[in-house]
Amino acid sequence: MGIYVNPSNFAYKQSINSPIYVDKSMLIDFTNSIINTRQKYVCVTRPRRFGKSMAAKMLAAYYSCGCDSKELFSNLKIAKTSNFESELNKNCVIALDIQRLRSKAIGLNQDKLLYIQKSVIDELKLVFPDCVDNKDFYLPQVLLNIYSKTGTQFIIITDEWDCFFREDKNDTELIKNYLTFLRAMYKGTESDLFIKLAYMTGILPIKQYDVQSAMNNFWEYTMIKPGRLAEFVGFTENEVKDLCEEYDMDFDEMKRWYDGYSFTKIKSVYAPNSVVKAIDNEEFGSYWTATGTYESIKNAINYNFNGLRDEIISLLSGKKIGINPLSFENDMTSIKNNDDVFTLLVHLGYLAYDSRNKKVYIPNKEIAEEFGTAIRDSYKNSKISEVLKRSEELIEETINGNAEKVAETLEIAHEDETSVLRYNNEESLACAINIAYYYARSDYLMVREFPTGKGFADLTLIPSKFCDKPAMIIELKVDKDAETGIKQIKEKRYEGKLKDYLDNIVLVSINYDKETKKHSCVIEYSK
Repeated sequence: MGIYVNPSNFAYKQSINSPIYVDKSMLIDFTNSIINTRQKYVCVTRPRRFGKSMAAKMLAAYYSCGCDSKELFSNLKIAKTSNFESELNKNCVIALDIQRLRSKAIGLNQDKLLYIQKSVIDELKLVFPDCVDNKDFYLPQVLLNIYSKTGTQFIIITDEWDCFFREDKNDTELIKNYLTFLRAMYKGTESDLFIKLAYMTGILPIKQYDVQSAMNNFWEYTMIKPGRLAEFVGFTENEVKDLCEEYDMDFDEMKRWYDGYSFTKIKSVYAPNSVVKAIDNEEFGSYWTATGTYESIKNAINYNFNGLRDEIISLLSGKKIGINPLSFENDMTSIKNNDDVFTLLVHLGYLAYDSRNKKVYIPNKEIAEEFGTAIRDSYKNSKISEVLKRSEELIEETINGNAEKVAETLEIAHEDETSVLRYNNEESLACAINIAYYYARSDYLMVREFPTGKGFADLTLIPSKFCDKPAMIIELKVDKDAETGIKQIKEKRYEGKLKDYLDNIVLVSINYDKETKKHSCVIEYSK
C-alpha cells in the first residue's frame, strides 16, 4: 500500500467510526455501473463541506487493492447489492488530493505540477519496478507504459481537482500547463486504454474552462444539474429526520436552519456539515465560515457590479431571481455579469437553484445570516445598514403595538436607497418590509403569501418552538388606509391557519401613500 497508489482504507475508516455517520455507500453502485463504459469519466462538484472528500475516501477504500475493506462495508447499503464484491479491493487505485499536494509543493518550494506527478511516479515505481525508471517524470506516459507492459488499468480518484483554478487563478502559465496535463491524462484513445474509471470532485465544474474542451468527455454532476447523483449532494430529508430522532434534535428547527437546497427528484437537501455540527454542539447556529472564495464575491458586492448589491438585497427579502447559468465559464476570473456571480454562488453553496423556474434564492436561515452580514458590511454608512441594525428593535415595537414607531422605521426602509426598493408599487413595499423585519429570522419562520383562511397574508411570521413571542400577520396596502388592512385580515380569517397561536397573534396593517410617501400603521392583537 502507498499514500497515493493503492492507499489503505484508514481515512474512510475514521469516517465510519465517527459518532455521526450517514450511509452514502450506494454511490459505489453507480460508479460500478459505469466502469469501462463511455461514461467512466465523472466529475462531481459540490460546495465545500458537502461530503466531497468523504466520498472520495470511500471510493478509494472500496476499490484499492492495497487494503481489505469487506468488513468495513459489511453493514452499509452497498453490501446488500448483488455486485458488491465485483470490484471490492480488486483495482489499482491512484488517489490524489490536489490541494494537499499543492501545499506540500509550496512548502518544499517545488514546481507544483511536477511535484504531483513525481509523488505518484515514485510510488508506481515500487509497484511496477520493471515499467518505471528514474528518468520518468510525465505521469500520463508512465501509466500508458504500465498498461502496455502489464495490461493494468487504473481507477483514478481526484479530490479538489479545481484547486489551481481557485487558489492560483491569476497564474495563467500554471493554469495552461495544468489543462495540458489534464488533457493528456483523461482525453484520447490512449487514456481510454489505461483508465478504468476516473472520478474527480471539487467545487467548480469543468465544461467551459478551455476553448479546446480539455475534458468534454467527462459526465458532470453539479449543483445546477446533479442528475442521478442528487441524493449524494448532501443529507436528504429522511436522513435528517432519522438523525434528529436519534439525537433528540428538533426537526423543524433543523429544517429552518439548514434545508433549502432542492433538485428535480430530491426536493429537500440539507447542508451536511452544519447538520452534524448542530447535533454535535447540541445547538442550532451558523457553522458556515467565510472563505477566500467568498471574499472575492464580497468584493463584487461592495463594488455593486451591475447593481448586484441591490439584487442581493432583493434575495434577502425572500425573492427569487431569474438567472442564465450557461454563460458562466467556471472559473474565478471570467465574471462578466450578475448571472455569472449568482451561478458561482450556487456552486459555492451560498445560493440554491430552482431548475424548473431557473431562479436562485437564499436557501435557509444559516445562509441568510451570512448574506445579512455581507450587506451590513457593504452598506456601513447607508440607511439599509441602519434598517438592518434596527430590525431587532422593530420586532419589539411591533409586539408592543407601537404603530407610530413601526411606521417610522418602515419609512426609512422604503426610501429610495437602491433600485430594488423603488416606490409606488406594492412589490417594492413588500421587499422593504421583509428587509426591515430581517432580524425576525432569529425567532420566526417568515413566509410570503402565506395561505390563511380565505386568502393570502402578505407576510406571516410563525414563531419557532423555542420562541415565546406572538405570531404576526402583516397586510400591505398602497393608497388605501391601514384600517382597511386590519379589516381584511379579520374578514378573511387569516389567523385560522395559525390555530396554535389563536390567543397570541399580532395583526399588522401597513399602508403607503404614493403622493405623500408616508406610511401609516395599525396594530391589533387577535381576539
